Amino acid sequence: MTFKTAVDPAVPEASPDPEDRIALQPHAPVVPRLLKRRADPEDDGWGEDLDPIDADLPEVEIPPHRRRRWFQSLFLLLVLLPTLVTVAFEYLIVSDQFESEASFIVRAPQSASPGSGLSQILGMSTGAVPADAHSVAEYLLSHDAIDSLGRGTLIAMFRRPEADPATRLWSADPAPETLLRFYRHQVHIANASETGITALRVRAFRPADAKALADRLLVLGEIQVGNLNRRMFEDGLKVARRQIVEAEATVEQAQIALTAFRQARRDVDPEKTGSAQIQTAASLQEQTAQARASLEAMAATVPSSAPQYAATARRVAAMERQVATAQARLAGSNRSVAGGLGDYEHLRLRQEFASKRYEAAAASFQAAREQLLKQQLFIVPVVKPNLPGKALYPKRLETVATVFFTLAFAFAIGWLILAGVHEHAE
Repeated sequence: MTFKTAVDPAVPEASPDPEDRIALQPHAPVVPRLLKRRADPEDDGWGEDLDPIDADLPEVEIPPHRRRRWFQSLFLLLVLLPTLVTVAFEYLIVSDQFESEASFIVRAPQSASPGSGLSQILGMSTGAVPADAHSVAEYLLSHDAIDSLGRGTLIAMFRRPEADPATRLWSADPAPETLLRFYRHQVHIANASETGITALRVRAFRPADAKALADRLLVLGEIQVGNLNRRMFEDGLKVARRQIVEAEATVEQAQIALTAFRQARRDVDPEKTGSAQIQTAASLQEQTAQARASLEAMAATVPSSAPQYAATARRVAAMERQVATAQARLAGSNRSVAGGLGDYEHLRLRQEFASKRYEAAAASFQAAREQLLKQQLFIVPVVKPNLPGKALYPKRLETVATVFFTLAFAFAIGWLILAGVHEHAE
């Protein structure tokens, strides 16, 4: 069963407003929407399952002047208005910031290589930036640098009366992390790997503040380099100094042992004493041999009972006893010259070895000291901090242009997407 909506011909059709009328295509007259009920033998004829009958509906087209009006309204709302707000913020609210710039080189010895330009003038070879330059940069951007500069001084500098509320340090007692973050926003350090030059840029709300902070940072950099030199010097000499101390202790022990041996033997130089006793024993042996020869010659001419012969015999016997005693002193017991001379030579050898070890340690210490002195670091200023005469920040025109063109580009992309969707729907 099919139902059609009734249209009263007596009711006149209202004429649309010229501003809001909808243009209808001439080939698409207004057709009532027809509904078709599904055939169901069990239905009582008044079911609700009604499906629309396919019918050509009128196509609605937006007039060009309304599209233009929408475009202008959206462009004003989404592009021009934010741009005007940015202009008002940049030119009426944001305060001027002055930048002081300086540059320096962390001088470090490098192997000789061909270079040119500033590197040759400063006596440096071209190459990568030394790690010490990076360590100085890290120190100048750390909590230690803030503590050295003075927390109260930095807070007062970053909260000047002429600073605007948007860009100044908000809190009068900020957390250390907050102060460090704002400090790193105002202080910039860049290392150039090609030239080895480190650039320092400091921004502040007053020209004098920017220059004073840059000067103070350079001084802190020199102090940090001095600390690095001292630490490197002490660490480098630690091993050499320990070797000298050990060598000195060995020499001292050898000297104590040698002194104790001399006191125990009651002999200052057992070596010379032994030589003297050997000479004495040899002389006695020679004299004894001569006396024995004289006695034998006398025995051929003088009887043994003669007084002269008896005296000579007694003299020979006494000399033989002296020779035996001298030989006993040279060897034969623990107190002999031979035993003492061996111990003395051992102690002298230990003393000489300790002395040579001490000399080697002293030479090594001196060489290490000279080498470390050659490796001393220091900062070479290239450009000293300047007193700015013109505010370089904020980049107002650049910021406004960036905001305008970014919003305009995004708006154009969005408008093209909407136009494509509308065209696809038609």
